[in-house]
Amino acid sequence: MKRRTFVGAATALTGASFLPGFANAQSKEIRMIESGGASGESIQKGYIDPLKAKTGINVVRESPSSLGKLRALVESGQTGTTLFELGSGVVLQAKKLGLIEKLDWAAINPAPMFPEAKNEYGFGYQYFSTIMAWRKGAKEPKNFTEFFDTKAFPGKRCLPDYPHYCLPFAVQAAGVPIDKLFPLDVDLAFKKLNEIKKDVAVWWKAGAQPPQLMKDNEVQYSICWSGRVVGDPAFGLNFAGGKADLSFICVVKGSKPEDKAAANKLFYEMSLPENQAKAAEVISYTGPSPTLDALLPKDKLWQFPTSKQNKDVQYFENAEWWADNGEAVNKKWEAFKLSL
Repeated sequence: MKRRTFVGAATALTGASFLPGFANAQSKEIRMIESGGASGESIQKGYIDPLKAKTGINVVRESPSSLGKLRALVESGQTGTTLFELGSGVVLQAKKLGLIEKLDWAAINPAPMFPEAKNEYGFGYQYFSTIMAWRKGAKEPKNFTEFFDTKAFPGKRCLPDYPHYCLPFAVQAAGVPIDKLFPLDVDLAFKKLNEIKKDVAVWWKAGAQPPQLMKDNEVQYSICWSGRVVGDPAFGLNFAGGKADLSFICVVKGSKPEDKAAANKLFYEMSLPENQAKAAEVISYTGPSPTLDALLPKDKLWQFPTSKQNKDVQYFENAEWWADNGEAVNKKWEAFKLSL
């Protein structure tokens, strides 16, 4: 990729990065690997377009992202990709593997953000939720105890084929409150899943499956990502007990100083609530500004993971616990799946 840099603009731009030997130098174009789809389009509209309009810096997007792809990039010694999107749990793995760099938060100088979004190794740019949903007309559960009660709420279920998206809800169904979920009682979770497994028609791997299965009336209840069902009149949903999580943008290990200086400009744009509101027009996920609610359509606040009414009733993903215990839990998960 052909690159050009320009000199002298950094002092005039908010959040400039001043690095020894590269003062006032930043790239005119950098590359990012993100998760794709509407999420990627929200990055373009909300953050890249404003960045380019203000500074002339362009960000070229590619997708999809995965830990394996990041590892291959770093191990190959490439310096062409600067930014990489990772889930909260994967950020910790990437850090331990030495695949990402610390962010220079002083250089970014962001607008106010929720504290969990200011990770030492990543910018938490997009909240998303995993919640309960049901086919319209089905009896409506108010919590996961009711969701797992197939006698009182009859119908087939569709659950995630991922332990970190499934086990905490099973623990809730057993009566554990959301502020006491971690450390996770894994045995209790599997006990609850064994009680309901005969009513689980599909264990999904792709996020598009639950809404389609509900529309086709193959299942009546699902645990799914909120962005797949909110705003669709075919579904009912409830954020109560849901899992709020963050997607992070990280800096690839070995990135050039002038590329990191340009990346800091993008991070600053990502911190602005007015830009986060633009991104939320594309997908019903939200950025990390505490003042974002005031800029979102009042009649659509119920759709967004970080609106106060939803954030207050969810638990936040415990990435540290999963990083420490995920391998052992995955082995138990595979054994459980063999019993189905």
